[in-house]
Order: sequence, then C-alpha cells, then structure tokens
Amino acid sequence: MRTAISTLKLLEPNSLNQAFKIMESHPGITPMAGCTDLYVSLNFGTLRSTQFLNLWGLSDLKKIRIQGDLLSIGSLATYTQIIHSTPVKKWIPMLVQAAHSIGGMQIQNRGTIGGNIANGSPAGDTLPVLAAAEAVVILASSRGTRRVPFNSFYTGYRKTVMQQNELILSVEIPKLKGKQWFRKVGTRSAQAISKIVMAAVSRKNASGKNLRIGIGSVAPTVIRLYKTEEILAQTGDIAEAQKTLCSEIQPIDDLRSTAYYRKTVAANLLAEWWEKHLV
Repeated sequence: MRTAISTLKLLEPNSLNQAFKIMESHPGITPMAGCTDLYVSLNFGTLRSTQFLNLWGLSDLKKIRIQGDLLSIGSLATYTQIIHSTPVKKWIPMLVQAAHSIGGMQIQNRGTIGGNIANGSPAGDTLPVLAAAEAVVILASSRGTRRVPFNSFYTGYRKTVMQQNELILSVEIPKLKGKQWFRKVGTRSAQAISKIVMAAVSRKNASGKNLRIGIGSVAPTVIRLYKTEEILAQTGDIAEAQKTLCSEIQPIDDLRSTAYYRKTVAANLLAEWWEKHLV
C-alpha cells in the first residue's frame, strides 16, 4: 500500500544555513534531493519519515570544480552533470562510466552522487569508484565542517559516521595517477541493480605496482580489497589474489544472485582487469 502523501510535511530552505536551522528545529527530518530512492519507498508504502527537507534548490551544492589538487563534486551534482562534466572526464573517467550505468536518462537527470553516498547501498554504482579513488566526504552542520575519508564513512549496512543534523556538502577526489578501470555486472547494462560492481586504479612506480580496488554488492558495505591489493603488488600471483579476494568479501544469496555466483564473478573480474590492463 502506497504511503499517504497527506500525512507528509515538506520544508524547503533558501540557503544552507537555513537548512541547518530547520534540521535543528525539526529533529529526525529527512533530507531529500533527487528522490530516486525515496520515491521507491513511497510507492511501496515502506517510507518511515513524515518530515522532509528538500535540498534540490540549493544550487551551490550542484557545483563541480577543480580546487588545487582536488576535484570537488557537490553532493547535489546529478549523474547527467557528471557524465557531461569536462573536469570529471579528465580527472576520473571511471566515475563517468559508473554514472552512465545508473538507471535510465530520467534517473540520471535526478539522481545525485550525494544521494548515492548517503543511501549507502552496497550495490551503489559510484561507491567502488570513490573507494578506489580514496575520495573524502565533506560533512557539515551548524556545528561546523569535517572531512571523512570515504573508506571510513560506512560502519555497517546503510550505516554511516554521519552525526545528527549533518549534511553531505561534497565529495573531494585527489589526482589519480595511473590507469582507471570500472566494470558493472547486472541483468542488463543499465536500469538494473548491480550483481557485482568493481573499480580499480593501478600505477607502476620504482617500487613496483601501486593498486587500489573497490568492490560493491559483495558485503554489507562497499569495500576496499586491501589484502588482495597487497598480494598483487608484491607477487603478481593472480590465483593467490583471487583466493584472497574471496576471503575478503561476504556475498549473500538474494533475489538478484547467489553468493557463489558473486564470488566467482568477482574473481573473474579481478583476473580480467589484471591480465588486460596490468600484466
């Protein structure tokens, strides 16, 4: 049964400071913007919140810009903005690939990177990219601003370190040296939740290989494969790395796939990336 709209309250701030004040005066209010996940809950009658803070009009949170050695992407930047952004294309093309894989044009026009981060689904397509890129999430409230490394942002399934009344302002991505790679496996190439989604950055230097691998849909949260990275960087033994990967992930059986399938495909993707891009 769909959620009754007549019971819901919507507040729309004119500025970020006003948004913080509204959050303080309305404990438990839910921030919203693109609503691509929220409307699903509304349609299925599982929406728990009754008060909502519409951030869509805060244009400052939609900006994408380079600041020194960082690429800053505002939390309300849509996937369409990311796809067409020249700075993003140059800085982190694997994020453009991820944005292309999310839903159809309507979802890309409304869905935001901040929403993908805040929602915290382990199947979020942009999240392994941010993990491999060692991005930083910028949080803010009336108390001030703080920076949280993306790989420390999640504490459990759809749980984060965000404190009461905090909003995601932006995500910052440092310059990436080396090759970038992204791959999503789903029922279709788009408009399908990922069964496996993986992103990686690789760079050869004087001491060997510097590797970073993020993976989603195989654990309660998106994860970095630190042990797998170490095996590959030190020995290049892909068979051992595949075993290590299978020990680092925690896939489950669900309606979209099985744990066995996810382990097998994740190991195969690792080998594909290694053999085609690094060996």
